Amino acid sequence: MYQSFIGLEVHIHLLTKTKVFCNCLSAFGDEPNTHICPVCMGYPGALPSLNIDAMRIGCTVARSLNCRIPEKTWFERKQYFYPDMTKNYQISQFASPLGQEGYLDLDVQNGVKRIRIKECHLEEDAGKMIHSGAVSLLDYNRAGVSLLEIVTEPDMETGEEAELFIRRLRRMVRYLEASDGNMEEGSLRADANVSINFPGKGLGRKVEIKNLNSSRFVKLALNYEIARQGELLDAGKIVVQETRLWNENRDETAPMRTKENAQDYRYFPEPDLPVFVPDAAFLKAVEDSLVELPQARIRRVIAEYGLGEEQAEIICDEKAGADYFEEAVSQAVSLGLEKRDAAERISHWFLSEIRHILAREGIPIQKVGGFTLTPLRLAALTALIVKGAVSTKNAKQTLEAVIAEDRNPEVIIAERGWERITDPAAIAGAINAVLAAESDIIDHIRAAIAANNPKRRHTLTAYLVGKVLAATGGRADPKIAGTQVEALIEARGS
Repeated sequence: MYQSFIGLEVHIHLLTKTKVFCNCLSAFGDEPNTHICPVCMGYPGALPSLNIDAMRIGCTVARSLNCRIPEKTWFERKQYFYPDMTKNYQISQFASPLGQEGYLDLDVQNGVKRIRIKECHLEEDAGKMIHSGAVSLLDYNRAGVSLLEIVTEPDMETGEEAELFIRRLRRMVRYLEASDGNMEEGSLRADANVSINFPGKGLGRKVEIKNLNSSRFVKLALNYEIARQGELLDAGKIVVQETRLWNENRDETAPMRTKENAQDYRYFPEPDLPVFVPDAAFLKAVEDSLVELPQARIRRVIAEYGLGEEQAEIICDEKAGADYFEEAVSQAVSLGLEKRDAAERISHWFLSEIRHILAREGIPIQKVGGFTLTPLRLAALTALIVKGAVSTKNAKQTLEAVIAEDRNPEVIIAERGWERITDPAAIAGAINAVLAAESDIIDHIRAAIAANNPKRRHTLTAYLVGKVLAATGGRADPKIAGTQVEALIEARGS
């Protein structure tokens, strides 16, 4: 039995308009090599200048991870040769990163587990290599893009914990609007460090797994690697300290290169960038960028609105969705609904019909704020249901019409004649029409009463009320219809 130690290095692209040390656009998916300049291409004599937005966003993420921002921070050159970094060095941070000594708490099976954050440091990304047979192509659009690296201590023990950490971090940076977190586009990617050893013996020989681009692959790769290293130790062999890659087609890791140490990079201070000393205005801008984070919001939504944990998790998964939900509830309360009742009803709409429609129309949840079904319109429709002005069936039709026509629900209901029928005379007319079509229904009900079979009576009565609702297009008030049917039964049974 071995103890495992997992640490992550998570890289996120920051949502800055331009790159971190030059004015080239930071954009994904454009034509290769269209967003480059002498600075990000490393031409001799070209000087970098710091993008202050990148520093602010990076510090905002660090503060959200409970990190300390140092009194001063600076950049170093990280030396290495690779075709996707034309300078043969990367401008990064080593001695004094912008965020230090933080943590992120995970809700695990046995309670809360604290994952220590060693540091958050800002650097420039490298370009992208595209391999095609014996040919390698280079796209430098990504070279110089603002990249924040978040380094944890080896506090995780399983692939599942690492997967949860990635998911929590991704949701956090999206809430902060610090990164889109799209792992499939490389906006968030992870390197994982893992070692195993006998319990109480401390860290083992570390193996790094590079460039994991999904939280699921993080879990699979780490669990595979823990098992692989265990088999080596069981056989009396040693684990080689190296860098490996995850082969998603074979579900296994494979050797890439021996692992470098910090001294291999020959760090030294970047001479072309001054030391950065955050002043009061900068620190205030960082604090002003902080928001209520996802886990805190989930706990508040559960307590404030009385929702279940699973409901709150889904609603709060994206900030835009949570904002939409809370605004709709607020609008419903202003229309006279009780808060928790409104929350329960609106959460049902949100988790079923609205999410289905968004998926059908190809609208990402982040765009729900510009949806034609505004929070006020959803609240108004919910209020109409609570007040009995429209049936659930017609409310669903109204919902679709509001989205398609960009009009208020009250107008649509009035135009289509979807208001609930509450006039007893009109409902009585519908009952008589149903009985004319099914003249023997009352006799069957009377027989059930005579046979002392309340279940049969209830089934037949419900059947009759259902026929009345169907005859009125679902508009008849079911309470009034039920009362009139019971009265009719009593009258004919006497």
